[in-house]
Amino acid sequence: MLTKTIHNSQGNRPLNSAMNSKTPIQALTPGAKPTKIERCPAARAKGKIWIDLDNSPHVPFFAPIIEELQKRNYSVVVTARDCFQVRELADLFHLNYKLIGHHSGKSKLRKLTGLCLRALELIPTILREKPDLAVSHCSRSQLIASTFCRIPSFFLGDYEFATPWVLIYPTWHMRPEVIPDATLPRSPSRNLKYPGIKEDVYVPRFVPDPSIRSQLGLQQDDIVVTMRPPAREAHYHNPQSDELFEAAVEYLSNKPELQLVVLPRNDKQAMWLRERWPDLFSAGKMRIPEKVVDGLNLIWHSDLVISGGGTMNREAASLDVPVYSIFRGKIGAVDQYLSKTGRLALLQSVEDLQTRILPVRRRRPTRPQDSNSAALSRIVEQMVASMESQHVPSGGMEVATERSAVGR
Repeated sequence: MLTKTIHNSQGNRPLNSAMNSKTPIQALTPGAKPTKIERCPAARAKGKIWIDLDNSPHVPFFAPIIEELQKRNYSVVVTARDCFQVRELADLFHLNYKLIGHHSGKSKLRKLTGLCLRALELIPTILREKPDLAVSHCSRSQLIASTFCRIPSFFLGDYEFATPWVLIYPTWHMRPEVIPDATLPRSPSRNLKYPGIKEDVYVPRFVPDPSIRSQLGLQQDDIVVTMRPPAREAHYHNPQSDELFEAAVEYLSNKPELQLVVLPRNDKQAMWLRERWPDLFSAGKMRIPEKVVDGLNLIWHSDLVISGGGTMNREAASLDVPVYSIFRGKIGAVDQYLSKTGRLALLQSVEDLQTRILPVRRRRPTRPQDSNSAALSRIVEQMVASMESQHVPSGGMEVATERSAVGR
């Protein structure tokens, strides 16, 4: 059961369950009411797992994982980086967390400096909490901190071209089955797989809320296009993605029946959008939600999606919403798989925009088709098995110091 919490002067939420393991964290679908997780109050937690939320897609991804771990009587510590709406989404999902670190900037030097600084900022909390396993979806700061503290690490990822770390490897690396083994520099025993894609972990929990259209000032007969600009500050960014995004806005804004909803990644990008297309905003043709919204709900109530980011594209594909990718970096195995199966259109040129995009109203069922949640159960089972294979009792960092270096 959750307790009511507010931000303190450091921007942290009290970790009533995350940091003292007396009350379980309840990971909820946005807008849902907290419910008590049944667990024997006298039972001692089987172990303590540290989850780091480094980017906004990690919030919906880890919410059901946290809930499942708590159902199995594991204690969970959650840390979060204050960037790209991570904090706002964590609040939306009713997660308890400790806010540590922020985004450092675009240049490689600033990124590297910020990465190491956040790793240092994580260490005092982790030394105090003594988790048995560090879990993240490509959080390099957590990987550095857990390596320094000799904590076994469980590293999830779904993009094989992410920048690797020389001489620093997680204890275990888990990714979708469609990513080939040859792309990962670890022994087969340390490379784990799960079925489907990352979005299959949380999309099965989704329940549509039709009020979102009225909240955004949209009419029921509007043809809605949800757009996500490219991640300009990411190491994999290609300027061609920006060109395609601008061309898409120009092309679609000339169609009177369309309404454009844009989800910027940060305030800087939102300002750029308003300065770049002031007439579209003043005419109500283009809009940015005034507050954080449930991305799945917005996608579900859209007629098509155009995005320069992988997560939104894959969420739309999981919901069977027509989706067009303007990402022009190296195309990963997951996107190639979705493209080959007809669930994602990869746009490569302005001509593709004009010939392949179908800006028409889609026939939306009452709710999404039931989908398989095998990815969630496989990830949790492998996570638990990995922690228990270390034979580390909860709170026993001294033992972890001796054992966790195996396989690094």
